[in-house]
Amino acid sequence: MQIIFKNSGIGINSEQLTQIFVRFYRVHTARMKDGTGLGLSIVNKVVELYGGEVNVTSKVGKGSTFEIKLPIRRS
Repeated sequence: MQIIFKNSGIGINSEQLTQIFVRFYRVHTARMKDGTGLGLSIVNKVVELYGGEVNVTSKVGKGSTFEIKLPIRRS
C-alpha cells in the first residue's frame, strides 16, 4: 500500500531534510512556538514497526512530498 501526502508550502532544504525524523527536531525556526518536534519521528517509527518506509522529497519554495509504503499482508 502506498500513501502520498503533498503540499505546496515553503519546502525543506537538503540539510534539514536529513534531520526531520530525529525526535524533537523542528525545521522552521518561525514555528518554534508550535509543536514538539515529535510528529514525524512517531510516524516514522510506526511505519517501520509495520515493515514499511517513509520517503520524503522537497524543494525549497515548491513544497514537499511524503510517501509512506506499507507491505500488504494476506491472511
